[in-house]
Parts: sequence; C-alpha cells; structure tokens
Amino acid sequence: MKDIPDILDGLKRSPRVLANLVATIPAERMGHRRGAHCWTIAEHVCHLAEVQPMLTERLQRFRDEPHPVFVPYIPGEGETEPDTPAVIPTDQALERFARYRDDQIGLLADTDEATWQKSGSHPEYALYSFYILARHILMHDHWHMYRMEELWLTRDAYLTTVT
Repeated sequence: MKDIPDILDGLKRSPRVLANLVATIPAERMGHRRGAHCWTIAEHVCHLAEVQPMLTERLQRFRDEPHPVFVPYIPGEGETEPDTPAVIPTDQALERFARYRDDQIGLLADTDEATWQKSGSHPEYALYSFYILARHILMHDHWHMYRMEELWLTRDAYLTTVT
C-alpha cells in the first residue's frame, strides 16, 4: 500500500485527463459505433459519470461497515439494466464525473490506515478491500479512457474486440 499517494494523485488527475481527451475528439466521432458490441465514445464518457455514485457508496460502505458484501455491477445485465449507458450531454457528464471524483478524493483523504486495510467480499474478485477498490477506480478510469482513444484512432484491423 506504499502507492496510496500515487493512487490518490491519479484519481485527482483523471477528470482533467478525461476532459482533455474528450476535447481532442471530433464531435462527429463521439456517437460513432465501431461494432455491434462496442460502446460509442460518448457512452464511455457517460458510463464513467454514471458509475461514480455507486463507487462512492462502496467507499462509504467500507468506511462504515466491518466487512461489506457487494453485489456485482455489470452493465447490460439484469431486467432493468440497458445494454449501453444513457447518453447525456458530454459537458454534463464530465462535470458530474469531476464532482463525484472530488467527493471521493475528500473521502479517501480522510480515511485512516485501518480502513485502507479493511477487506470486504465481492463475488467477482478473489480479494476485495478498500485499497483494491480505490486502485480499481483509477484503473477503471484509465481503461475507459484508453478504449475511447482506441475507438477514435485505431484502424479497424487493429481494433480490440470486446465481448
């Protein structure tokens, strides 16, 4: 857990990195669907904004519960879960992402060492802890940002197939 300051720094920077990435993508590319199972760039941006309240709630549960037990969130699964994220105006999605991230950074900055070490249960993962969740949030940000750049720039023959 020696990298906690680095994780916090990365989480603080993600909203700016995302906003700058989105600013470089031509507007006509934001809604372009590259394949049947590919989200659009706009859907990736909106997904990042959409999941922040759930991630914040998970951090709070780690803080407040002795051993929280989580239910997987898998987009497109379940009776009421759409296959693709709802698209809102990009500026609103970016603002929402940044606002929730500020809340998360405040929560993380005020977290004691015992909470950083606290474990929980999540059926998707062999190990799950407050520390792993914080790192997971950062990796989730960057995976989606990488995917947005890939959807924008990668030639069809080299595009990663995500199923």
